[in-house]
Amino acid sequence: MDLHGKHIVLGITGGVAAYKGAELARELVKAGATVQAVMTASAQQFITPLLLQSLTGRPVATTQWDTTQPNAMAHINLSREADAILVAPATADFIARLAQGRCDELLSLLCVARPTERCSLLLAPAMNREMWAHPATQRNTRQVQQDGAVVLGPAAGSQACGEIGDGRMLEPAELRDALISHFQPKVLLGRKVLITAGPTFEALDPVRGITNRSSGKMGFALARAAAEAGATVTLVAGPVQLPTPAGVQRLDVESARQMHAAVLPLAAQHELFVATAAVADWRAAEPADAKIKKKAGQPTPSFELTENPDVLASVAALTNAPFCVGFAAETHDIERHARDKLERKKLQLVVANHGPSTFGRDHNQLLLVDAKGSRELPPGDKLTLARALVAELAQRLQAAGH
Repeated sequence: MDLHGKHIVLGITGGVAAYKGAELARELVKAGATVQAVMTASAQQFITPLLLQSLTGRPVATTQWDTTQPNAMAHINLSREADAILVAPATADFIARLAQGRCDELLSLLCVARPTERCSLLLAPAMNREMWAHPATQRNTRQVQQDGAVVLGPAAGSQACGEIGDGRMLEPAELRDALISHFQPKVLLGRKVLITAGPTFEALDPVRGITNRSSGKMGFALARAAAEAGATVTLVAGPVQLPTPAGVQRLDVESARQMHAAVLPLAAQHELFVATAAVADWRAAEPADAKIKKKAGQPTPSFELTENPDVLASVAALTNAPFCVGFAAETHDIERHARDKLERKKLQLVVANHGPSTFGRDHNQLLLVDAKGSRELPPGDKLTLARALVAELAQRLQAAGH
């Protein structure tokens, strides 16, 4: 219920992507928001107000000449009630209207009439690729951004006209998440954050290897939360099957040495390094070139192991090291092992948990361990915990003078 308590005006204009507006309304309601749909006349050529009313539980506003409004000022009433106005799809024509300050129908009227200090305007463009690339559209988009609107997308892909390129409206779930992100406190605004996530895989032969049960979910949640908080986030991920959080730059690696090679050149360019990845401590000294086959009477193969480079300790040892946070997934004596890691690797903070209880799951329980003591965060889903941890790290960064 990330949008609980938020009242959203959902504007729908006349483009083919209007059909996605119904699913978007449903997603916003599921996320806890109350939704007031506003449709232009051309939008009603694609979907009906009845559909939006069924999904939102509110009559759809379609005209500025609404005599059911006691003061006959729907554009004022609707904009004053809203925490944000989200227009999806926003056609080239509608963006042009806003850029010019034209407001001859209800949706553009309430966009212009909104109290800008407390009601944000978010636009999700949707149009043919040539229309999006046209200099007038690009000029108008820059203008509405200068006037305070937030532009979400567009994406690239196949379009209703059969062409392929930029101009696709973001999917409803992406727009829902973008709206959720918009409301998150920007406690890391302007900060640069480097995060590692997931396991590493150390080959024994071309098909087998040493790895662990880390799913990467906590690290990916933390990357999303940091981006929501306004940070520029780079995520170095081991082999996991998770979508990249919006606004996050992702680098994929497989082994501990690859992760070390990716992280070390980047570390000094960031103010905060959070090592959530479960990096393998050892690898095979001499991996086989071909699959090791099992044969009757053949002795069980044995492997000589050699130590992997320590990614976190290497970053913490840099002359211009960022604020370093380690994660510790333990099976027992969690605080003792976390404190040992804190002191041995000279870290500012270790975030510890019981690994077997959380690997692959959506919930977690975290223990924060630093030089002064320890403190538990209330158990919860990993994104909620990630947001709480981001708020904590923002305070610690400021206190440390980073």
